[in-house]
Amino acid sequence: MRISKICIQLVLSISLILLFLSISVYSQQEDQVREEEREENCSQLQLHSKLSAQKDDTALKVREAANLVEEKGEEAFPEFREKDSKWLYDGFYIFVWNINGTRVVYPPNLTGEGQDVSGLTDFNGKPIGKLFIETALGESGEGWISYEWTKPNETEPFTKYSFIKKAAFGEETYLIGSGFYVEDYLFTRNTGNCEFINATGISLCELMHPERMESDPGINYSIAYVVMDPGEKSLPHRLSNPEIYYTLEGNGTIFVDDVPVSLHKGKLVLVPASEVQYVENTGNSSLLLLVIDQPAWKAENEEIVG
Repeated sequence: MRISKICIQLVLSISLILLFLSISVYSQQEDQVREEEREENCSQLQLHSKLSAQKDDTALKVREAANLVEEKGEEAFPEFREKDSKWLYDGFYIFVWNINGTRVVYPPNLTGEGQDVSGLTDFNGKPIGKLFIETALGESGEGWISYEWTKPNETEPFTKYSFIKKAAFGEETYLIGSGFYVEDYLFTRNTGNCEFINATGISLCELMHPERMESDPGINYSIAYVVMDPGEKSLPHRLSNPEIYYTLEGNGTIFVDDVPVSLHKGKLVLVPASEVQYVENTGNSSLLLLVIDQPAWKAENEEIVG
């Protein structure tokens, strides 16, 4: 009888220990999941806040500069030209125009001061000089203008976003402004300067891959841009993940397990994981495709067949 009681106590003790361990492991797993969710949310918030913070900071500084001009008039201008000050640092600067379009403060190039820039246009001919003035003279006296502008030592344009605000001192009326390049705070890619490689027998460029971006984008898919000449076809292959084809231009056929599916502008095809697939351009012009992999494409997930 005594041995039976000891056995029962032992079994109960072991059961309690196992229960405690299972609860502890489950709790640790829950904590790990929560931590991963927090890290993902923080990463996404950080990416979002970079643009938002820059936008808020630019508007704040322009308003502060406008207040300074309304307080001091032209006596404030030298402060905007002081390097490594709150007004001029790391590519940030404040510019000032007379409301008639004469540029009176331009720290990046002082020789540009005194010029009539009322007819200023952006890379695509957008009349930004006129828009700056109209914005300053508008009902709210301030606003944002987007336009295409080239960076120093660059030839291709980038999107610039500038905040404009009116300021008055005595009988003079000015517009105060500053801007930033949107691409410095958002990931963008242009197919025109994308590096093409040969993959599965066709030409493509990698528009976006999370493992080759400067900061964690919080995504797990990749996008490739494919250009196929008439008559060209890819090698039969399969992936261990699903793959999406979206047709931008042209006509073709995608074969999924030898079953043909037509491709034309606006057509999307989802290829299930592990299905043998290949694409052929059956039209008379280039076939342009976007190819999306989730998870992001990896060489070990792809197999050339036959």
